[in-house]
This record gives sequence, C-alpha cells and structure tokens, in this order.
Amino acid sequence: MNIFKKESVASYMQADSKLKKTLRTKDLIGLGIGAVIGTGIFILPGNEAASHAGPAVAIAFLLAALVSGLVGMAYAEFSSAMPVAGSAYSFGSVVYGEIVGWILGWSLILEYFLAVSAEATGFAAYFNNNLLSAVGINLPKALQAGPMEGGVINLTAVVIVLIIAAIIMRGSAISTKVENFAVVVKVAIIILFIAVGIFYVKSDNYVPFYPSEFHGAPWGMGGILTAAATVFFAFIGFDALAANSAETIDPGKNVIRGILGTVAIAVVLYVSFSFVLTGIVNYKDLGVDDPAAFAMQVIHLNMFNKLITVGALFGIFTAMMTMFIGGSRLVYALGRDGLLPKSMGKVSKKQGVPENAIIVATIVQAVFAGLVPLAQLASLINAGTLIAFAFISFGILLLRRRKDIKNDGFKMPWYPFLPIVAGLCTIVFIVMLPSITKISVTIWLVIGFVFYFTYGIRHSKLQQKD
Repeated sequence: MNIFKKESVASYMQADSKLKKTLRTKDLIGLGIGAVIGTGIFILPGNEAASHAGPAVAIAFLLAALVSGLVGMAYAEFSSAMPVAGSAYSFGSVVYGEIVGWILGWSLILEYFLAVSAEATGFAAYFNNNLLSAVGINLPKALQAGPMEGGVINLTAVVIVLIIAAIIMRGSAISTKVENFAVVVKVAIIILFIAVGIFYVKSDNYVPFYPSEFHGAPWGMGGILTAAATVFFAFIGFDALAANSAETIDPGKNVIRGILGTVAIAVVLYVSFSFVLTGIVNYKDLGVDDPAAFAMQVIHLNMFNKLITVGALFGIFTAMMTMFIGGSRLVYALGRDGLLPKSMGKVSKKQGVPENAIIVATIVQAVFAGLVPLAQLASLINAGTLIAFAFISFGILLLRRRKDIKNDGFKMPWYPFLPIVAGLCTIVFIVMLPSITKISVTIWLVIGFVFYFTYGIRHSKLQQKD
C-alpha cells in the first residue's frame, strides 16, 4: 500500500454530486461572518489586551487578519480548482497524498468539534448569567458546569448544540436563512457598541500603547505575535466556507468573494472594537470573560450592557452553526473515502445533507460542551487550524504543477511569492502558541497516525483502487 497515493478530483466530484448546490456569495459571507464574529470578538480582545498586548491588541487582530486573507486566497484557489467537500482534507489528499490529507482532516476535526463545544459553553455562560438570572431563574450548580468545575453537566450548552443540529438537519437553505438573520442582528449591535463607546474613550488608556512588560523575542514583538496567534481562533471560520464548496453555486467566483468579504468585514469590526474597548477601560482591567459588557458597566450604560449580551448570544449562535456545518461535512468526506466508517459518507435523499455525520458531530460536541470547561477546549483549537493553513498555503506550489487539474476561476496572485509568505507566517504563529497547546495537539496527531495505520489504510477506497 502507498500512503502517499493521490486521489483524483473527478472521484470527489462524482461522490459529492448528491449534495445540493444552494449557496451564493451573500450566503458564504453570512456563514463566514457567522463564524468569525463569535466568541472571538466578545471575549478575546479583553483577554489578550490584559495578558499579552495591551491596547496593541488591535495590531494583533490586524496581523491575524492579514495572514488569514493570504491563506484565504490559497483556499479559494483550491476551491475553484476542485469544488468538493472536505476542505483541507480533500485538497491535501489530491496534491500531497492520502496520509497528509488524513492528518489535515484529523487536525480539522479537532478544530471544528472543539470550536462548537467551546462556543456552546460561552453561549451557556452569557445565557445563564444574564438572561436567566434577569428573570429570576437560577439553574442549580450541578446543571451549570461539568465535573471538572464541580457540577454534573452544562445543560444549556448541551441544549444549544441539539437545537443547532436540528436546524442543520433541515438542509443548507434553511440554515443560511437563520444564519443571515442572526448575522445582521449581531453586526448591528457591534457597530452600536463602537459608535456609542467612541464618545467615552480616554486617551490616557492608550499610554503605553504596547506596554514594555509584553516586549519579548522575537524583535520585541513577542506579546503582539502571541496575541495574534491566539486571536487567530477568531478567523478560522473562512476555512468552513471552503468545506462548503460542493454546495456552492459557481465556486470559482463565489468562494473567493465569500472568503475575502468575510476577512475584510471582520478586520474592520475587530480592530475598531478592540481600539474602542481599550480606550474605554484600561487594559489591566480587561481580563474578564465579558469585556464588552463590562466596559458598558464601567461607563454606567446598563441598557447597552443588555444589548451587548443579546449580540453575544446571536454571535456565538451563528459561529456554532458555521463550524457545525463545516465539521459535519468533514466527517462526511472522511466517511465517503473509507477513512472513517462508510456510513458517515451517506447523504439523505430528502434534505441532501449527511445525516449520519451530523449525528456523530452532535453527540461528540454535546458531550464535550456538557462536561469540559471553555478554557481547556479553546487551548487546543488554534494549532490544528494553523497546521492545515500551512499545508494549504504551500500546497498552491504543487497545485499549479498539476496539468490534469483545470482551473478557470480564481488563482492566487503574485505566485509563488504570496503562497510562500502565507505558509511561513502560519509557521511563525505555530511557534508562538503556548507550549501546552503544542503538546496537546502533538498527542492528538499521534492518535491520528495510530488510527490511520490500524483502520483507515485498510478501509480506504483509494488504497483499494488499482
């Protein structure tokens, strides 16, 4: 058997023909903003300002967005050349070979599933502490947290995972309608926060803009780069857009528009939000789970505090939906190819969605959301994402050499300079991640290798071909 055996694009296209093509540019931007503007904007700016960058956290978001835009162009070229489900897994299997594709898929399973679970625990915290408590309902401790935090199960987190699963089971058309509505609401609330908050900014809070205690290697940029690597979690949503290529109308044009549109809107909102937030409240006081709501309390605008809570709930809900769809499509793709049980690769005739893959994703995500705290979930997410980003960026060099793969749509400009720069930047971010994250993802990858050599390689459809 040849672990570097390459899959053909035609084989994937035929296998994905049962998936319905319903997504346009506006739907992809809705999905992208749905994922990108979630827990990231409502929690990360405060935490990273307090821990790594001070007011310069706005620069960290800008750096993360620039790298995301570069990698996004690489994803868009792959999606144009091969509009198939599975995103980095499928792309990697075609240009690198099955073993690399599997490891990318295995890394992204970690990203998608844990992202949904982490978002669910964030949703539960806002919902329980603000909405339920406001109407006098206080869940017992046993139902607010898992065993690691002294409870039994995080009931609200489990319930929101099940609700989103029910929506996704109805098909991509209804999912995007719900997503697009929620995106409009949360973006409007974020803009309102920026518009109101800018009148309460104190220039003294920007001094020093990049505090000396965060300076470090390399080049005195250690704090900003660490913050940028961490907030990269906020931009992982566009990867899920590529996962929906097989369900996109004219992916050669719409995927690049969806990805770059998502990154452009996100960077404007994130940088503006971070700049206003650190202007209202000194960075030393922002190490809280709800920095935006906290900022409104500091300036005694309690009505806006409630609006921020509503925006956070909408934001986290839509982020969960996009990542849920991306994760279920990845499990479907792995089942389609025999690397996971083949039942995962079946598509329902009525709704045109991979029902079994959605069910498995629901069970895993609900269990993690119900039992594991947010901090432990979030620490693992970025590493798997960055590994996939590096391989996809460098993969453009191999894709262009494949004369058998025609691409009449989008191509990454300034080839080969930009693909190499994008790949090197993601490697820098991987190096800057916390040590515990790198250790944990290494363990996950070892498990992936063991699974491949004990199950995947023996059931792989590709390995069974002549």
